[in-house]
Amino acid sequence: GASDVRRTPDLSEEKRIAAQRIAQDLMSRIATLQALGLGYLSMDRGSPTLSPGELQRLRLATQIRSNLFGVVYVLDEPSAGLHPADGEALLAALEQLKRSGNTIFVVEHDLDVMRRADWLVDVGPDAGERGGRILYSGPPDGLATVRGSHTARYLFADHATVTRDPRTPKGWLELRGITRNNLSNLDVAFPLGTFTAVTGISGSGKSSLVSQALVELLGDYLGHELPPAEDDGGDTEPTIVTRSGGRIHAGAESITRLVQVDQRPIGRTPRSNLATYTGLFDHVRKLFAGTRAAKAKRYDAGRFSFNVAKGRCDTCEGEGFVSVELLFMPSVYAPCPTCHGARYNEQTLKIEWNGRNIADVLRLNVEEACDFFAGEPAVLKPLLLLRDIGLGYLRLGQPATELSGGEAQRIKLATELQRTQRGSNFYVLDEPTTGLHPADVDRLVAQLQGLVDAGNTVVVVEHEMRVVAVSDWVIDVGPGAG
Repeated sequence: GASDVRRTPDLSEEKRIAAQRIAQDLMSRIATLQALGLGYLSMDRGSPTLSPGELQRLRLATQIRSNLFGVVYVLDEPSAGLHPADGEALLAALEQLKRSGNTIFVVEHDLDVMRRADWLVDVGPDAGERGGRILYSGPPDGLATVRGSHTARYLFADHATVTRDPRTPKGWLELRGITRNNLSNLDVAFPLGTFTAVTGISGSGKSSLVSQALVELLGDYLGHELPPAEDDGGDTEPTIVTRSGGRIHAGAESITRLVQVDQRPIGRTPRSNLATYTGLFDHVRKLFAGTRAAKAKRYDAGRFSFNVAKGRCDTCEGEGFVSVELLFMPSVYAPCPTCHGARYNEQTLKIEWNGRNIADVLRLNVEEACDFFAGEPAVLKPLLLLRDIGLGYLRLGQPATELSGGEAQRIKLATELQRTQRGSNFYVLDEPTTGLHPADVDRLVAQLQGLVDAGNTVVVVEHEMRVVAVSDWVIDVGPGAG
């Protein structure tokens, strides 16, 4: 300090008062974090290692401590990735913000959150072009009388216990000495030929066990290359690659293939889309190349690919839009002035199959395409799977950059379902119901049960209790978090 600052003894009265005030404020901040179920986090925990649910609750804790009033808070699916026990802490925090004189808007699929709301706005009736209308706006009880609302069917359904005989395991995949993050020398056995749900509160170690340790050990045994870590392009510090400790004790010899269906994007550029990823576009291009007009001009299937120079628009090179550079401002994208978003040149667009050209086909959504390709089994099979899994509203040419993580995951699952099922595959899914309406959850579970009926093993990390209720086996990790 400066020479004129009066130095006081360490236990002087003024220093005691200062320390008490600092400690009191610190304790109240920590109490808020504990109330939101984040007491297991260490103070030096790096923010890149936090899950989206943990980050959202940390931001919520900051707002609660701010003691503001007259503020409108908007939260997009705050319950995503949360165990029902953590959901109670979240709802209590939202109630506290409301009591302080604030307004809370929440986009949500969780039925418990809907029941606790003061006002419900239901959008629908379906997805995509069949949605976009306000079906109801009012107190939750009033939604019961709205016909055509998918939400009402689940919000007011009788909570009857699901009665189904669990499948008998065909064998066991036994792991010994698993050590990863908060798992220390853990032994666990996964039943084969069944639908297994791994549960536990947020941060208990479910993903460490399944998505990391299990996938790494089984991938090493089968010789599978693990997907590269996500790179979000940010300036975060380089992460240290760690491997899980432990070994496979028994059961891996009966598994022929490991499939991890995650929520990573199916592509990072607009050139990747629903049609190209699922492979159905290859069959569509062959149909166009087989027309009499295409044969007369000696067009092959490559002519109808927007990634090949001979058939695509020269101005936008098959992108459908052009980048406009602006000085001192970010670049903007505008529709291609030549093809107006069609992606192809004029000669290619003159070739039609059943009255539509290749650009028209890419503009169809999945449900429309099911009718259009009704007589083509090779194209119809993946389309029907996409429709049955709840993606009937997506356009065939919808760029991968416009898809949510849940949509990307279901596209991957549909792509996997169209393969010839020989059984003995091991499927791993980490919270596949994130961001899904209960109606979509039912469609997803039906497809997963179909995989198990075909002789495969499905393991899901899940917080949705309706999914856990219809599983054959439950592995609960805990009791606490961290």
